[in-house]
Amino acid sequence: MDLHIIHSKITVMPHKLQFKVIHASGQDDIYRASELNHHSPLTKGWQSARFCLYPQDMVIQLETRSRLRKIQILSHQFLIPTKIEFFVGDVPDGAPLLLESARYARLGYVSLSDNEKTGYKARELKSVHVDAVGHFLKLNIHKNHVNKHNLYNQVGIIAINVIGDELRRPYDITDPDLLLDDPRIERDPALEGLFNKPDYISPLDDLAFDMYQDPEIAQIIRRLERKKQEAVLQERYDYAKRLKQAITELQKVGEKLGKMEVEKRQAVENEDYDKARLKKVQMDEYRLQVYKDLNLNDLLELTGSRHPQHIDLEPVRHYSPPTPPPRLEELPPPTIRTPPHYEEYPLPRSDSVLEVVSTKTIPSYYPFDDMPLPNQKSKSVIEPITVPAEETSKSPRPPETNRSKNNSPRTPHDSRRLPPPKLKALTLEEELPPEPENNQEAEPMSEVDLREASTAIDIFGLSLVSKAYSKTWSYREDALTAVHHQMQQMPTGNKEEAKSMLRAAIFLVKRGIDDKVYAVFRAALHLYRMLLTEFVPKHKLGKPDITSAVEKTLPNLFHKAGDTAVRNRDDAKSFIQEMASFPEVKATQTLAHECVKPFKLTLGPRHAQSRCEIVESLYQNFGLKGGLTIDNIMKFNVEGLNHNAGEVRDVIERLIKTMYKNHGAPIKDYLPPDDEKTRKNTLWRQLFEYFDQVDGKPPRTDAKKQKAEEEQKKQAEIDALQKQLQALRDMNAGKALRSDRSNGPIDASVLSKNDPSKKAAPQKKKPEAAKVKPKGNKPTTKDDDDVSMFTVDNICIFCGERNESFTEEGLDIHYWKNCPMLKRCTNCKQVVEIATYTDHVLTECEAKSNFSKCPRCSEAIPKPEYDQHVADKACNPHKTGQNHCPLCHENISSGEDGWKEHLMGRTGCKQNPRRLLALNKPAGGAAGNKTTAARGRGGKAGSVRGRK
Repeated sequence: MDLHIIHSKITVMPHKLQFKVIHASGQDDIYRASELNHHSPLTKGWQSARFCLYPQDMVIQLETRSRLRKIQILSHQFLIPTKIEFFVGDVPDGAPLLLESARYARLGYVSLSDNEKTGYKARELKSVHVDAVGHFLKLNIHKNHVNKHNLYNQVGIIAINVIGDELRRPYDITDPDLLLDDPRIERDPALEGLFNKPDYISPLDDLAFDMYQDPEIAQIIRRLERKKQEAVLQERYDYAKRLKQAITELQKVGEKLGKMEVEKRQAVENEDYDKARLKKVQMDEYRLQVYKDLNLNDLLELTGSRHPQHIDLEPVRHYSPPTPPPRLEELPPPTIRTPPHYEEYPLPRSDSVLEVVSTKTIPSYYPFDDMPLPNQKSKSVIEPITVPAEETSKSPRPPETNRSKNNSPRTPHDSRRLPPPKLKALTLEEELPPEPENNQEAEPMSEVDLREASTAIDIFGLSLVSKAYSKTWSYREDALTAVHHQMQQMPTGNKEEAKSMLRAAIFLVKRGIDDKVYAVFRAALHLYRMLLTEFVPKHKLGKPDITSAVEKTLPNLFHKAGDTAVRNRDDAKSFIQEMASFPEVKATQTLAHECVKPFKLTLGPRHAQSRCEIVESLYQNFGLKGGLTIDNIMKFNVEGLNHNAGEVRDVIERLIKTMYKNHGAPIKDYLPPDDEKTRKNTLWRQLFEYFDQVDGKPPRTDAKKQKAEEEQKKQAEIDALQKQLQALRDMNAGKALRSDRSNGPIDASVLSKNDPSKKAAPQKKKPEAAKVKPKGNKPTTKDDDDVSMFTVDNICIFCGERNESFTEEGLDIHYWKNCPMLKRCTNCKQVVEIATYTDHVLTECEAKSNFSKCPRCSEAIPKPEYDQHVADKACNPHKTGQNHCPLCHENISSGEDGWKEHLMGRTGCKQNPRRLLALNKPAGGAAGNKTTAARGRGGKAGSVRGRK
């Protein structure tokens, strides 16, 4: 193998770039900009001057012209800017490399949280991907978030990290061999994909590690990492595994020593030299003991390697190494530090807003707590940064416990008292993961765990269940695998024993689903699948057993479906979908009913969104089967629409649209009424507009325009009728006769100018003037009785009553309260004719969408009562050729006379309260009723609109 090709193949990865701050528009006397040139636990960072002007500018210069791939900013815990803009600067060809010669291009900006939720005790680490080339990086730092701790309106940055590649030849982003000098590299397929990852950014370059790791431990970790890569290339896999486990241990040790170093420095600043001396002694003893426990000289092969040929895997980083400690003079200078791994999800970049790849909240070391004495327990409230257990596929697998003669579990380095007890060095045999058949016992279970797992212990034994409760994840995985094998091998015949084993296995499955380690979680799903698809049919267990198993595990699966790790979420949701297709589970309909149970609105957005996506997938895959109905899904949807997270409502809205497309109008029964008030809400408006689109209706804006045109046309007709009415009034007063003698025929349009009905409506809640639509009314003549005593204003055109008090105001009051031919609509409060009340409710009323017409009695029935009304068939049928009263529901004589006799006669409608008032009026108040009523029968009057 050509070692030069290996070296070039590995150096293509982006890495940390060395830089220095060359310009700052302001700085505090103690927290200067030069603090940003170095990364360590003792870094204080930069702070702006007190009461400075914003924005503040800062320029950093890279050692060489580079391609920037990632920028990291660690902000202060309470001196926090609202946002930071980034500009990349480059120097034109031929120009000197000076700050004044730089030309800048804007990359975008990031916003920072105000940190109120953490109580200003943690720091925010922003990481963003960029792709730009230049010599300079300029930061434009905007005004600060206001809080009670920031007394002088300052901003602060603890550290800046830039990751990228130095350019070794003219920049061409489309060139895949941008940084490769050797043309033979791409011709070696054996190494393809092993170390050549052009877009991969090593976790060793992460800023979080640099700020929290002891420098000496960091150089050792780097050395071990290089040794591990060398061992892989030489196929020394056992040695590589030992190195991997040692790196995991040293990461925890380095974090703890880094914190102790900060505490020692704080003690010096406080002039507490006794405490500082004690910290130094503790650190030295702890460091030396760890080196002995790990047998570091053997791991580094300082006593002689079995493969002495050196393989230079990566170039040396550009920062200056610290002085080697006296105990490890033989160690080489450090090259890079290894941070804890954090899973990141790249997002597309924007021209203005830089998409944040990751945002981490990192605890600050201030204020400090006393570290424990050698015989005391730690009282520190600051926890070390550790690798999440669920990310074991990307981070080194934790080493197995090293056991002493008394079989007690090994205590991890970061959990020991200081100084730690002497432990024997690790050996390769002790590092191998235990296998179920090796008869290795896990650590003893506590009394609480023994009581909790008593049923499982009775079935599977204490040894196996102890492994399921072990702190070592490989033991937990092996326990589930052993249960899987044991359940498969169980013979048929004893159903009660099978039920007991199922219950015990489900108990262990629940623990496995909740496990943070992905391998254990996968093993639990594998066991659960076997139980539902093989074990249950094989032993012919009934629906109660299956229902119990599903109900016990679904809450755990729902919780896992909202996990922070993407693969955990996807696997949990996929398994729930798979469960729904199992014949045994599908027959119980339990899963569907559990999925569509409305969740609490306090449920977190991620968990709520997962629940909604599960219901959506179930509906898409199975439709209204297996326990899913329109009723239970829509009740779930309506509750979900009330969630305060937009991503949750988006899923629900998408599901409702799909269901309406498939099922139509019944979906609307679960939603608010489709009216103007509802459509003011954006969510409802979008839904109802989609419904209109599906139904083929024109957009509501077009309907409004058409309605406005109809209203204008109707108003024009009313105006014409008002003009005719005014002409009649003038003729009765004698004006028309005089005008006729002098000027000829009367122009009704001229007379209407003085129409008193045109005056402004009164503010009191009473009816407007009647808007009359006479049909065939004969003009009054001199032969009519007492025509000189009455005018048109003195007559009610509906009931025919004459009264001198029937002026415009008097008629309004009569229509509103007394006329027996009229009534107030109970929904919109308008005054309408009783004869046309049903048509009004169904076609004109504001609440018309809430009513349907009964095909039997032809009356307007509220929609919630409609189905029962039609099914009962208890209503009085409407007979053809007769009128049907909406008050007493009886059929009456046809025509206008039939209505008047029914609504005004002595033996008429008993449900019309105004009829008795009209009959009991004094005789003088209704003078001339007979003559006028007879005239009124000449044509049917129209409807009256009253004020709401």
